[in-house]
Amino acid sequence: MVKKHVEVGTTAVAMAMRQINPDVVAAYPITPQTAIVQTFSQYVADGKVDTEFITVESEHSAMSSCVGAAAAGARVMTATSSAGLALMWEILSVASGLRVPITMVNVNRALSAPINIHCDHSDSMGARDSGWVQIYSENSQEVYDNVIQAIKISENEEVRLPVMVMMDGFIISHGIEEFETLEDGDVKNFIGENRPKFSLLNIKEPVTHGPLQLFDYYFETKRQQVDAIYKSRLVIREVGKEYEKLSGRSQPIIEKYFADDAELIIIVLSSTAGTAKSVVNELRKEGLKVGLIKPRIFRPFPYYELKEALKNTKAIAVLDRSNSFGAQGGPLYIEIRSALYELTKKPLIKNYIYGLGGRDISLENIRSVYSDLEDITKISRVEKPVSYLGVRK
Repeated sequence: MVKKHVEVGTTAVAMAMRQINPDVVAAYPITPQTAIVQTFSQYVADGKVDTEFITVESEHSAMSSCVGAAAAGARVMTATSSAGLALMWEILSVASGLRVPITMVNVNRALSAPINIHCDHSDSMGARDSGWVQIYSENSQEVYDNVIQAIKISENEEVRLPVMVMMDGFIISHGIEEFETLEDGDVKNFIGENRPKFSLLNIKEPVTHGPLQLFDYYFETKRQQVDAIYKSRLVIREVGKEYEKLSGRSQPIIEKYFADDAELIIIVLSSTAGTAKSVVNELRKEGLKVGLIKPRIFRPFPYYELKEALKNTKAIAVLDRSNSFGAQGGPLYIEIRSALYELTKKPLIKNYIYGLGGRDISLENIRSVYSDLEDITKISRVEKPVSYLGVRK
């Protein structure tokens, strides 16, 4: 039996964490993530979980504590945002390099300077090559579902990598939405018992974590990480199918919305997908063959799924809520262009940087993108591959 709730997104995450009942949570407050660990800390105080809650002096210390606890064999979770994720940077690669399963929720927020507390994806995109699996969420329901699945993905024997689950700051984290939760027992049975492969506390089988590896073995260790994150593709798919049976909610690698026969497609992550779906509905009523694709997984990147989904499309607009300074376009756009490179007949593709620092994206903005795609197909070329949507002249 499911339970319906009307709460803010941070509460949805805290509820999932309560049901997961991790052994250790180490966290430091930062807007707009603070409400997640604040709510969860109340569960700890009320005795609703068995979690050891560690209050630390910084996000660097939070991730360091998570790594130590996970290396000892604990089931570990944390949460952060923006500069907090940036402060963890050194330890993010330690976590993935040591192959310790950690689940972290990142509430997307712009990086300074200038100081800004609102949403864009510059924080998580800055960490996209840190060796973590990355999952993006459109709404509160998705972030609840993704957090529970992340535990099982991370701890899978073929993966053993940390997982980062994203939600848009304030838009989802502090927006009130309806979502459903599973029964506590169903979540417990789904994630199963944590069975660490190695433990620093197992004195009968001593292991070393974080040894010095110079040119003798470092390269091979990194190559093993590559294999692990590629293997996570299948694991993510299998876990999604199992979770769909439990919840009744589909968990695709990429969500296709009116995309199968679409001639013009927008590709976008997270909450903006909901806005774009409304425009797709309107334009479909007007007889236009438009569609939307929302990748749920960014790492490992769904190259094969996207290449297959886009092979018959005339024109594509990729919307990025972050920029890659000095590159030609944003992170999502660059990856998708790479995915399409080997197609004999390539669709026309254009990039839009939007929403930096929390700038709203409107229905009219989305309509204008589809209108641009129509114009592009008429002349069969993209004159300006990268544009900035909604920026003042």
